[in-house]
This record gives sequence, C-alpha cells and structure tokens, in this order.
Amino acid sequence: MNRPVPDLAMPWQESVWTFPRPSIAQPVQAHLRVVLDGRTIAETRRGVRTIETNHPPTYYFPPDDVAPGALRPVGGTSFCEWKGSAVYFDVVSGDVVRSRAAWAYPDPTASFADIRDHVAFYAAAIDACFVNGEQVVPQPGGFYGGWITSRVAGPFKGIPGSQGW
Repeated sequence: MNRPVPDLAMPWQESVWTFPRPSIAQPVQAHLRVVLDGRTIAETRRGVRTIETNHPPTYYFPPDDVAPGALRPVGGTSFCEWKGSAVYFDVVSGDVVRSRAAWAYPDPTASFADIRDHVAFYAAAIDACFVNGEQVVPQPGGFYGGWITSRVAGPFKGIPGSQGW
C-alpha cells in the first residue's frame, strides 16, 4: 500500500490527512444547502459533519431541515464499522427522482449519536450542493459521499489507486 503525499494545505484549508481515524462527528454552523430540479430540498445551519483521514467531510442534515416529501425510503442497507447500519432514500423534487441519493443512520453507534436520523446526500446524484454558498465537488468513487470545497486539501479517497489507503 502506497500512502500518497498530501497536497499542500493553504492557511484557510484543512488537510484531510490530518482528519482522525476512526472518524468522528462534529456539529457545524456552516450554511448547507441541497438543490434538486431548481428547488432547495434541504437547508440548515444545524448540520453535523463526519470527518475521517483522507475523506472530505460528509454533511448530515437534521430531518426537520429537509423538505417534506423530498425523501422516499427504499430497501437495502449498508454497514459502517464506526457508525452502524445505514438506510437509503430516493430523493424527490416534483417529477425528478434520484435513486438512493441520500442515507441516514436511524440507530448509530454511541459515538455517532449526533447523526441519529440526520440525512446525508450524495452530491454526485443531486443537481447542486453548497457549503457556505460554495458549490461542492462530489468525492470521487461511486461509494463515498464526501463534499469537496476549496476549504479542504487532498488527495481524497476514491481516486483510482486509493482503495488501500
């Protein structure tokens, strides 16, 4: 396994290579927004982010800050060794449906109690996601849900060759 050389972090940036492992959850006051089909379907300043070595932050929205009817539960789960079992949702705006574009942890481990029932969105599946007005870039790779902004320095898990990081 070859560990990559971390990108040089500028003074206003966090390096994902200084993020902890195992991951942690942190409340954030950043303005978070998710847009689908021209409609804001989730918006908060009461989010929680999870951070983990070599991953950009993943942001979780309180359920009260997601538009009614924007989430449709779907079958299937996945398991995170730190957070527990996740459930998935289709994300809906009018006639637009994005399959399995959001997830939540209804019964997370004690260390992640802050994200109980909070909802995270795959930026790659949504028209636009924003942190403090900056449109995010989706974390590379089909499995990961991190949001990349100019405030984080990589490289990021999910690029080709990063499976063993």
